[in-house]
Amino acid sequence: MKIVILGAGESGVGAAILAQQKGYEVFVSDMGHIQDKYKAQLSAHNLRWEEGKHTPEAILDADEVIKSPGIPETAPMVRALREKGIPVISEIEFAGRYTQARTICITGSNGKTTTTSLIYHILQKAGYNVGLAGNIGRSFALQVAEGDVDWYVIELSSFQLDDMFRFRADIAVLLNITPDHLDRYDFKMENYVASKMRILQNQRPQDTFIYWAGDEHIPTQLQQLAPASRLLAFADAPEAGAAAYAENGLLTIDQPTPFTMALSELSLPGRHNLRNSMAAALAAQSAGVDEATIRAGLADFPGVPHRLEKVADVAGVHYVNDSKATNVDACYCALESMQTPVVLILGGTDKGNDYNEIAPLVREKCRALVFLGADNSKLQDFFANFNLPISDTHSMKDCVAACAAAALPGDTVLLSPCCASFDLFRNMGDRGDQFKALVRAMQTTE
Repeated sequence: MKIVILGAGESGVGAAILAQQKGYEVFVSDMGHIQDKYKAQLSAHNLRWEEGKHTPEAILDADEVIKSPGIPETAPMVRALREKGIPVISEIEFAGRYTQARTICITGSNGKTTTTSLIYHILQKAGYNVGLAGNIGRSFALQVAEGDVDWYVIELSSFQLDDMFRFRADIAVLLNITPDHLDRYDFKMENYVASKMRILQNQRPQDTFIYWAGDEHIPTQLQQLAPASRLLAFADAPEAGAAAYAENGLLTIDQPTPFTMALSELSLPGRHNLRNSMAAALAAQSAGVDEATIRAGLADFPGVPHRLEKVADVAGVHYVNDSKATNVDACYCALESMQTPVVLILGGTDKGNDYNEIAPLVREKCRALVFLGADNSKLQDFFANFNLPISDTHSMKDCVAACAAAALPGDTVLLSPCCASFDLFRNMGDRGDQFKALVRAMQTTE
């Protein structure tokens, strides 16, 4: 039986190694350039691969194809596979067939990485034999191939969920659904919502679904889907049926086990992070972690790179890296948490963004705007009448220089771009790393 892997990144190479281990004939194909570290892994396992092309003769005879989540349905090879009726699945779907581990799966438009990392931190603190996988950490498939564990905490994007069919989460967490990646969903919000709700599929009565009660879409979807699993909602304030909420300076959990913690003890600031903390606490409780360990984990979690990451103070200006804010709602959360005037960096690959959501906060909190992208015309058009100084830049070096010129002592320069990074950078991590390096270089010359 032949399995073809499309895309030779972290997930694809891991899937190839696991498929070979399970006795499949394997071929790996990538339209782009394969990184040297992944070439080395493929060669070490004597796996066949190609780069810079998809050879139809080597792909269209597959019994099953594992597709990188970054490859859209509109790609010619994916269309050809669909026309031939060849099953196309995700690495998560494939790896899930070969592990008996319990899974905690997290999705949402915003907060996925923070919440996933926080849950993993708590489970590690509790002494669980646990792996971190999905959109973060090492490939789920590679971990299954190389050792496996008792638990996996898995961050899932909508793209991964689209190609998952039989996989089941023991504990599923849906943080929120706000407009994102609409360019991949025919610019229809209902298509994106349906993708996110797939995290519920196949759950049983003994499984748990954790969600934000205040979301615009989730409660309505739950009424329509009527899932079999136990439902645990978290809310900003006490409301009927909420298992976790904030009240009188306390994070309060009523079920599955009563628990309270002072909000001042939480390591992560901001209302959005309070929601992330509630979701993580509910997930950890559902996994059997004791109250003392959850409390300690929520208090000492260090945060994640590129998410409201404090970089440095230069000439009295605070620089914050929020490169993971690749949609408008994430930028909204970042701006909402700011306590000083802001020089805001926006721009990149627009995904069908509507900037009206952040307009009031931009007017209230921003001293200046700096656009960073290959094409900033949409931003220029939207923010032209805000009566704010605007700089148009096309490199991180020019962007940081423009920010330094615009900011006054006591201000915050916030990289929270609302957009994907692929127009000028390899990925959002590269964007954040370049920002941090240039800021720190300024710090050394003070």
